[in-house]
Amino acid sequence: MLSISFNRVFKKSSPNCKLTVYLGKRDFVDHLDQVDPVDGVLLVDHEYLKDRKVFVTLTCAFRYGREDLDVLGLSFRKDLYVSTVQAFPPLQETKTPPSRLQERLLKKLGQHAYPFHFTIPQNLPCSVTLQPGAEDTGKACGVDYELRAFCAKTAEEKIHQRNSVQLLIRKVQYAPEKPGPQPMAETSRSFLMSDRSLHLEASLDKELYYHGEPISVNVHVTNNSTKSVKRTNAVRQYADICLFSTAQYKCSVAQVEADDQVSPSSTSCQVYTLTPMLGTNREKRGLALDGKLKHEDTNLASSTIVKEGTNKEMMGILVSYRVKVKLVVSRGGDVAVELPFVLMHPKPSDLSSSQSESLAPEVDATVDTNLIEFEMK
Repeated sequence: MLSISFNRVFKKSSPNCKLTVYLGKRDFVDHLDQVDPVDGVLLVDHEYLKDRKVFVTLTCAFRYGREDLDVLGLSFRKDLYVSTVQAFPPLQETKTPPSRLQERLLKKLGQHAYPFHFTIPQNLPCSVTLQPGAEDTGKACGVDYELRAFCAKTAEEKIHQRNSVQLLIRKVQYAPEKPGPQPMAETSRSFLMSDRSLHLEASLDKELYYHGEPISVNVHVTNNSTKSVKRTNAVRQYADICLFSTAQYKCSVAQVEADDQVSPSSTSCQVYTLTPMLGTNREKRGLALDGKLKHEDTNLASSTIVKEGTNKEMMGILVSYRVKVKLVVSRGGDVAVELPFVLMHPKPSDLSSSQSESLAPEVDATVDTNLIEFEMK
């Protein structure tokens, strides 16, 4: 029984059980100024290797077409980032000091265990999955990160399934500690042959919302016109695809059809509640979701926070949200405003405590064998 202080440890072995990868976590946080390092340990069967080496590759890829359409040498996939390190025999010039978790794993696993380390660049996107349709098969479109360990004479040699290990990991962002200003918007509309206008003001009670949290939309209408007004509110998700040329896809994820009438020469002030959730949007193909691992469910994609100066062409998919308040005016068209907001997960409480792990008491947690399951190609 292997036990590691304070951390769960995730383990995955190759089909022939000659290579085993150990990771302390699957989610690696983008803090905007730096990204959590990917540091793990590889357990190797020396007798099986003979004259071969062991390499570990980290790949960030954007799949933009169905996997079953990959024929005749064409692939609907673009590798945004690929990095390969030689784990065995270790290279002295690329050796990185082991983390505390690596030190404890190396001590427990013995002399045939070797550490590996990757630094994820800050200009790469977070893990995002586009919700497939009922008829779609194969790997879902979106951005994912894959860690692969394999043994070969050279890093360019063909990788054999029996002696390789594949693990999906995620690059994630959490809600900022200091949210932005309260979203507010207003507009006025004048009508032909009338000097009286229709004025719309809308606001949210804050800029940052957590997944599953209701959104309160404050709507104030001053109708000095001779038109009657009906109101509609909706939350839309916007996904900017930044691969070859920027394209934007929008999808409504929450909506209230308000039948409240605002008569001519009157005012109205109402508060409406909208809750964007995946549970009510599972049939919508192409909806952006947070990157998903096979053994667990996910949620709507979190808003993407982009560091200033980042090259957006490398960001794969950028996700944002807006509340749209629309007034349907009788025989006068529509009047609308949009309120951008941020939808994210709060920073886990154990994230800060793990950063001060050296001060934490030692608590044993068993290794989960093959906790992360993946289809093998």
